[in-house]
Amino acid sequence: MKKKKRSLLLATTIIGLSAILSPLATVGAANDYTVSNWTREHVTNIELNDRNTAPVINMDELEKLDEGYHTWDTWPLKDKDGSVAVVNGYKIIFALSAPSHVLPGQVHDIAEVRYFYSKNGKDWISGGPVFEKGDALGSRQWAGSAMIDEDDQLHFFYTATGRKGEERITYEQRFAKASADVVASKKGISFKNWSDHQIILEADGEYYQTQEQGSQGDIAYAFRDPEFFKDPKSGEEYIVFEGNSSGAPADRSCLPEHSGSPEFAESHDVPEVSVLFNGSIGIAKASNEDYTEFELLPPLLEANCVNQELERPHIIVKGNNYYLFTDTHFDKFAPGITGPEGLYGFVSDDLFGSYEPLNGSGLVIANPEDNPYQAYSWLVLPNGTVISFVHFSDLGDLEIADVGHQSHEFQFEHFGGMPAPSLKIALNRDRSHIVTELGQGVIR
Repeated sequence: MKKKKRSLLLATTIIGLSAILSPLATVGAANDYTVSNWTREHVTNIELNDRNTAPVINMDELEKLDEGYHTWDTWPLKDKDGSVAVVNGYKIIFALSAPSHVLPGQVHDIAEVRYFYSKNGKDWISGGPVFEKGDALGSRQWAGSAMIDEDDQLHFFYTATGRKGEERITYEQRFAKASADVVASKKGISFKNWSDHQIILEADGEYYQTQEQGSQGDIAYAFRDPEFFKDPKSGEEYIVFEGNSSGAPADRSCLPEHSGSPEFAESHDVPEVSVLFNGSIGIAKASNEDYTEFELLPPLLEANCVNQELERPHIIVKGNNYYLFTDTHFDKFAPGITGPEGLYGFVSDDLFGSYEPLNGSGLVIANPEDNPYQAYSWLVLPNGTVISFVHFSDLGDLEIADVGHQSHEFQFEHFGGMPAPSLKIALNRDRSHIVTELGQGVIR
């Protein structure tokens, strides 16, 4: 699977021979590694079975982390090596939140990050908002990651969405960072001595689409979900994130390698509107020890003409393998192909190598067919524990797009806004399967 790194000269030569390249990988012309493709052919291999379908969630048996708040996208405090951090016996998690009286469709417009801590990794105590009121950047904050270093310093990365004080909600997305001391006592966990919040990365328009490019006819825009990652082989430190392939729709086209193998591409029809689907998983390299400067690199993986949103990407390393995971919704797939709400994964034996989809399609965990929206925002931990949150349950024949047209009572009744039962998966080279269900919100 591993490909030799290519020099710029060799890459330029190979681009001229793209017709004979593997359908999975195209060359990052300005760099010496490949950009992998998740293809339409891969997606046609998706098949739900007992190895990848999550158990049905009974929402009546579950509880909110805090009765006063909806919570969704969740991540633990990690050590630099990616393992779940333990601070004076406590594990710490962070989650996007909104007051529980807010309608589900409006929570992203006012999201703030709250934190919780636990001695046993299952009974979580609310610590309140992470940041003091007014300190965070953006009109609201979307998902990110948190790392604690050798000096017990918390480094917190998040998506600053919109701008403070904006009169109308905007969807500008930038990466922000702040640091603090972690204080553990008999009373629990708190943070003090916060640094100033700084913007550390914005889309460049070369590798990753800017909001201006996306406004020229695209479906949506994404530059979010910064996830810290330290490569155990090189020691280099990075942020992995969700983006979109650069350019306005008029600048892009669906190529044979986006479809798949030559045999598949020859007979597969790609609707023209598929060009609007340009999800990518990006990466940026840390340039200083304060994690305030990063160099944008070409994407690790693109889903051009395949999928619009590859959310909350993250990497775990097992043995010699790098496992790259991402979440997506069923309605983010391009016309002519389809996949379930689920966790998807790819494997390579090098961080910048050629990523192959797990299980031949990429699908790792899917919601059950009779409860297709029950969970979302899966995050895989190094030991195979997978956390997520309860989204919409027991909708019957309703599509998720119809929920906002239902009564307020119906929306609140079917929205979870709380941790889902954690799952355990096993990984064996390019294969995965669900092993068991753990308790609600369990982190091991």
